[in-house]
Amino acid sequence: MRVIDNKEMNRFEAEIDGNKAIIEYSVLPGVLSLNHTEVPKELSGQGVASEMTEKVLLQIELLGLKVIPVCPFIKKYIGKHPEWKSILAQKD
Repeated sequence: MRVIDNKEMNRFEAEIDGNKAIIEYSVLPGVLSLNHTEVPKELSGQGVASEMTEKVLLQIELLGLKVIPVCPFIKKYIGKHPEWKSILAQKD
């Protein structure tokens, strides 16, 4: 799966079999707020959201940014994969 950062639309995108899965985000200083994950019904149940989340978190880490998981799916994903807790933005 190839995940691209569509900066103009503030979302990560992955196209699979002609269907586009997305993770929408907001940009804050040094932080990306991951707000919404959407996978077309044609791709549901195939682990697309999990694989895409993993790749997005890796990109964020490589950029040296922190993350705020607003999206319930991404919050749950990080809860199941504690190795990503190191890139969570600290709450004030």
